Amino acid sequence: MRKLLILCLILGAAGASAQTYRWIDANGRTVFSDTPPPRTGAPVAKTEKATADDGLPFAVKKAAEAFPVTLFTTPECVDECKQARDLLNKRGVPFTERMVVKQEDHAELKQLVGDAFVPSLRVGKQPVRGFEANAYNNLLDLAGYPKTAPYGAKPAAVPGQ
Repeated sequence: MRKLLILCLILGAAGASAQTYRWIDANGRTVFSDTPPPRTGAPVAKTEKATADDGLPFAVKKAAEAFPVTLFTTPECVDECKQARDLLNKRGVPFTERMVVKQEDHAELKQLVGDAFVPSLRVGKQPVRGFEANAYNNLLDLAGYPKTAPYGAKPAAVPGQ
């Protein structure tokens, strides 16, 4: 039984490091596969990973595309805004930080959460007024963001518009 388990682990590790091929088929579709393309004479690009170069894990990319995160802050907000940023960074959530300084920003935040209260968070279309760690974590969990960031993958906030 133990030898079978070791054999399965070895075979699984060998498959995990397999070469990935990328080519465009006859219909113009890009194909990613672990098997070489059919012989057509067209050039083939070999890749180690079939992912973008942004360095984010797949689950984070998928969640960020479906449910982008925006943190609303002001220059005067210090402690609670820092706690909100720290929570997002600890989870490895890419987010946009919007400084609420212009009248249009106040109006947008008021429409979002009912008043111009910071920090406020928007995950997809769902807002949270103020900093409440449980509410932030609940929304991020529902959106599919990982509970912790992989080692070394804690993105900083992207400055807002």
